[in-house]
Amino acid sequence: MTTHVKSDFLHEMQNRGFLADCTDLQGLDDALISGAVPAYIGFDATAQSLHVGSLIQIMMFRWLQKTGHKPLVLMGGGTTKVGDPSFRADERPLLSEAQINENIDAIKTVFSNYITFGEGVSDAMMVNNAEWLDRLNYLDFLRDIGRHFSVNRMLSFESVKSRLDREQSLSFLEFNYMILQAYDFMELNNRYGCLLQMGGSDQWGNIVNGIDLTRRILDHEVFGLTSPLLTTSDGKKMGKSQDGAVWLNAEMRSPYEFWQFWRNTTDADVGRFLKLYTELPVDECDRLGALKGSEVNEAKITLANLVTTLAHGAESARTVAATAREVFENGGIGDDLPTTIINAAEMGEAISIVHLIVQSGLAKSGKEAKRLIADAGARMNDEVLTDATLMVSTDDLRNTVKLSVGKKRHVLVRLV
Repeated sequence: MTTHVKSDFLHEMQNRGFLADCTDLQGLDDALISGAVPAYIGFDATAQSLHVGSLIQIMMFRWLQKTGHKPLVLMGGGTTKVGDPSFRADERPLLSEAQINENIDAIKTVFSNYITFGEGVSDAMMVNNAEWLDRLNYLDFLRDIGRHFSVNRMLSFESVKSRLDREQSLSFLEFNYMILQAYDFMELNNRYGCLLQMGGSDQWGNIVNGIDLTRRILDHEVFGLTSPLLTTSDGKKMGKSQDGAVWLNAEMRSPYEFWQFWRNTTDADVGRFLKLYTELPVDECDRLGALKGSEVNEAKITLANLVTTLAHGAESARTVAATAREVFENGGIGDDLPTTIINAAEMGEAISIVHLIVQSGLAKSGKEAKRLIADAGARMNDEVLTDATLMVSTDDLRNTVKLSVGKKRHVLVRLV
């Protein structure tokens, strides 16, 4: 979308690549220049952290607040009990209420690194949709809300259609999700004057439903804005790495591993990721993204430093960058590397190198660890491992051992 916009927020969204579609760009632009606009994005509490796949929405919140508007972080304490079926091949596992509440508490710490919560006009609020969804009377809900939804139209939405086209089961429980999400938008408009719902482009159908419901019942005009579903230049889903999800919570993914994920960005993605995930001026993002050869590595380090600073703080970013220099440039151990603790009492006199590689998380199975050794792809203290039958003794582990796979994955092993 290249329409000329007047508001600072939409200007940033357009220039930095956040904007996929909008239900009424001109109307939203007018609202944004008229005063502080409350806007929401919903997040289901399916884990104790969000991962990098959610970071594009979190950065949209950050820009929203920086341009004078109010982020409403909607936690799906209610909808997590149902599960969003959008573009999934199967039903989400159901969590207990206690698990959901624990996840919400942990996720708030992630948001606090990006946006400011408080009572001010543009201060963020965290809201839990269990406040209103848990109190719904089913028959009243069917009569008052359900009658506004056409099943024919719901079946036409791409998120549902793709599931049915693949002949994958879609439960009635999940089918209700889009009605509940539409109800959320109406409630947030009614309670907090929320004028805008944002989300990934896979949420377009859900957002349109909420706009229609709010207009039908409250006769209020509200808006929807979506960001592109992001994949890397080689077609991989954003937020995943070879060893699992790249979590934003330091307890689930160490700052060093987080930094390393961004340092490993492919050359073709650097400029785009700088625009989306940092606050560098767009011209500087373009300049860094255009670097070639070895020079692009400095752009990747800039990307890793800036994204890690936002997620984990400036001090943490400096520490992990220094660790990376020590490990890669000087061949050192680097005390800030991810660490696996081995219990001496449980280990016995020795442990096989294959088991040690698996236990450290560098391989998912003994078979994979053996293949890495056979291909000369694993090292211990920077020495290539050649014998898959090697036993590592407790004496060997008295001093910290560094295990490495390839050039970029390293883990320290310590004995206690």
